[in-house]
Amino acid sequence: MQLKSTLNFELFNFKLPIILFLISNSVFAQDTIFNKTDDNDIQQQLENITENSLNEEDDYTNLLEGLIYYKEHPINLNNTTKEELQQLHILNDIQINNLLDHIDKNGDLITIYELQSITGFNLQTITKLLPYVKISDNFDSSHFTIKQLFNKGQNIVLMRYGQTLEKQKGFSPIDSAQLLKSSNARYIGSPQKLYARYRFTYGNNVSWGITADKDQGELFFKHNQRFKYNWYENALHGNQHSGFDFYSAHFFIKNIRFIKALTIGDYQASFGQGLTVWSGMSFGKSSDINSIKKVAAGIRPYTSADENRFMRGVATTIGFKNFEATGFISRKKIDAAISDTLADGSSRTISSLQTTGYHTTPTEIAGKDAVLQTLIGGNISYKTRRLNIGITAIDFQLNKDFERSLTYYNQFEFSSKHNFNLGIDYNYVYKNFNFYGEQAISKNGGMAFVNGVLISLDPRLSITLAQRNYQRNYQNLLSNSFSENTSAANEKGTYIGIAIKPSNTISVNAYYDRFEFPWLKYLVNAPSVGNDYVAQINYTPSKKTDVYFRIRQRNKQKNTSSPDAPIDYLVPANQTNYRFNISYSILPSIKLKNRLELIDYKLENNKTEKGYLVYQDVVFNNINKPLSVTLRYALFQTDSYNTRIYAYENDMLSSFSIPAYYGRGSRFYILLDYTITRKIEIWIRYGQSFYDDRTIISPGSLNEIDGNTKTEIKAQVKFKF
Repeated sequence: MQLKSTLNFELFNFKLPIILFLISNSVFAQDTIFNKTDDNDIQQQLENITENSLNEEDDYTNLLEGLIYYKEHPINLNNTTKEELQQLHILNDIQINNLLDHIDKNGDLITIYELQSITGFNLQTITKLLPYVKISDNFDSSHFTIKQLFNKGQNIVLMRYGQTLEKQKGFSPIDSAQLLKSSNARYIGSPQKLYARYRFTYGNNVSWGITADKDQGELFFKHNQRFKYNWYENALHGNQHSGFDFYSAHFFIKNIRFIKALTIGDYQASFGQGLTVWSGMSFGKSSDINSIKKVAAGIRPYTSADENRFMRGVATTIGFKNFEATGFISRKKIDAAISDTLADGSSRTISSLQTTGYHTTPTEIAGKDAVLQTLIGGNISYKTRRLNIGITAIDFQLNKDFERSLTYYNQFEFSSKHNFNLGIDYNYVYKNFNFYGEQAISKNGGMAFVNGVLISLDPRLSITLAQRNYQRNYQNLLSNSFSENTSAANEKGTYIGIAIKPSNTISVNAYYDRFEFPWLKYLVNAPSVGNDYVAQINYTPSKKTDVYFRIRQRNKQKNTSSPDAPIDYLVPANQTNYRFNISYSILPSIKLKNRLELIDYKLENNKTEKGYLVYQDVVFNNINKPLSVTLRYALFQTDSYNTRIYAYENDMLSSFSIPAYYGRGSRFYILLDYTITRKIEIWIRYGQSFYDDRTIISPGSLNEIDGNTKTEIKAQVKFKF
């Protein structure tokens, strides 16, 4: 679907999107078919993660698999644990303790409506919780026989295909002379994206499976390698092969007698607040003020296609009374750029670590699995319902020296072959106060800490305070703590959040985060400061209607762009986003959703760039029909990439799409979900972006398209048996 050129887009003119938005609101909107989450808070968090990482193709499977699982297998509130409820990311620790104390004092819940009598629970919280919980007297036992395991276990097979339909530069012909001059000028493989996954689960207690993934441009069949020259083969270092580019496998059991968890193969480990060990993704700042506190899951199986955020080896957690001990070892090869090649062809130093996961050109392929990474560590914790105290340690080793190219801004970053981190974390609930934090130190003496408190002053009023101080020389490649930076180093900050619920239909959430960077950063050649604040009002008059308005402002400093400046002095870069989002069901089977988002980006010399995004979602989902349909039509206009706007798009199971809308044009996508039988389900997704401000898309890159239209298609099938 294309935006006709006769539509007169006027630069920075917001009249058109506002008119279209008001017309579309002749019928209101609602959220989309549940494929990952239909929670607005979590969708906003995913948008924020993508905006910070700048990777629109991140895989959030492991981050959201708890919600996906509990949607199909609701938690029995009469037979649950604090750790299980934490994985929903809906209740804070104060609410969880109040719920479990209520059951201890009054016996099992009789009806879900009894939650309204528990301190800290209101209609809005209960509504969010309902899709993932149930009330039952039938308890599932963690003890089972081999026969029960295979008779009641569930097997799921997913297979997915995706491709950009337009011809991209990386797949166009090239002669040998041009390729010799620039060996990375073309992709080595095919344009298809391929994904396959098999997984067996028995409740939460047993899981095993394998995941395979091939990205666009990667080689699948070696005999189809596009360029076969001797010099080209040497550049590949023999790292090309047939089959998927990435494989991941795991075996996992949980809560079998004193074994709290045991995994063999690929897994993730997370403890405390992420300063010492946190190998996966985590939520961050959003309108949900509770999201800045990390919820550590210990060890869990890895099922994502991300090629970096996991460990490979063995890990186990054992428990006796209130004590738990975890030990893990991981040995896996990681990608890196190698320098100082010796006469015998061996290499001895690492110039940089490669974390894209792509192996599409000779340089990327040559760096594949170039370094052996060994991790050995563990955690010892004392846990009660109200108090958790843990000590975590990890030893990090590479089999080659890491000697990054040092400059002024990165001279304190890790540049060695060995590191060691030690951290102490705590979490304590006292009445309506939840105190938490972690302190950590790295081998070189660099220190980091984060401390916070959640205060529930009233069932309708909560406040969160958090303070962090990450020294510039704190080094840890396995950390993922609350921060404005992409790593927990060179940052100080204070966060204040408030949540007010004046009625069952209205809630107000806001936060203010002030941060400073005591040392230089990339493209920031001096110590700098900044702040970030959000204010959001939600109005939910019924189960059918949900409305929110949000304003977010981010103020930072960066180097001047003036070519006449004698030095790179700092100038402010202020960004403000205004969003209005409304959802509504016009019929039991038809839901609509609208969003209007405006953005202002102020640069030096009072120059301002602007942009907008407006879209209409339509969802058809009749529980009595096998077919569900989701579609979106969006219009957008921004001055530049500075004013890009990220928006969550519905996608098929275990696939994610959160693109950046920028430039001027329109975007359309349609997602079909058809359940053939109870055991077979298929998805087809077609999306197209049209730009009326350019004739070439992604110029200068291997993804360059000679035209103004980009079309993607995906297809997926799921077998369940």
